[in-house]
Amino acid sequence: MVTIGIVVGSTRPGRVGEQVARWAQHRAAGLPGVQVDLVDLVDVALPFLDEAEHASTGIYAHAHTQQWSRRIQALDALVLVTPEYNNSFSAPLKNALDFLVDEWRRKPVAMIGYGMTSAGTRAVAALTPVVTALGMVPAGAVYLPLRSRVDICGVLQPTGDDSAALNGLLVDLLELAALLRPAHRADAMVP
Repeated sequence: MVTIGIVVGSTRPGRVGEQVARWAQHRAAGLPGVQVDLVDLVDVALPFLDEAEHASTGIYAHAHTQQWSRRIQALDALVLVTPEYNNSFSAPLKNALDFLVDEWRRKPVAMIGYGMTSAGTRAVAALTPVVTALGMVPAGAVYLPLRSRVDICGVLQPTGDDSAALNGLLVDLLELAALLRPAHRADAMVP
């Protein structure tokens, strides 16, 4: 069984990110041998980074960081669902990433970018060096142009091409997870 965490990277009221994440959750849950953990940063409710020790030490003073660490450590792979704000990704997503270091290492990550003008391409472009610096292994990305994917009622309407692209990305993510699982599981055992 492979556990994929799908992280909703926006906490803004009225966000489309939750719909995008649920679409990804539905697609991933339909794959054999996959378990999905939908990680909504609204529910995780991390404060602005408040740990005195650098995350690389693994010394976490606060219960919210300890819980975050355990949740991420339990995952085999991640899908980061990111909006594009001001040509980049969201501050809550960056904050969530900054809380941890070793928990991210050697985990495959896929990204789903969404936005109006560039369909989230600039958000993913800004996010990629961050996840790489954390030791994650990017599997690729899917982009959703919201102008043509959200109907007049505000409901996400992905196309068949979007779904095919996401399916392909998830297959790539699972292949990477199978290859990298022994490495990141070994990291978890090192004190």
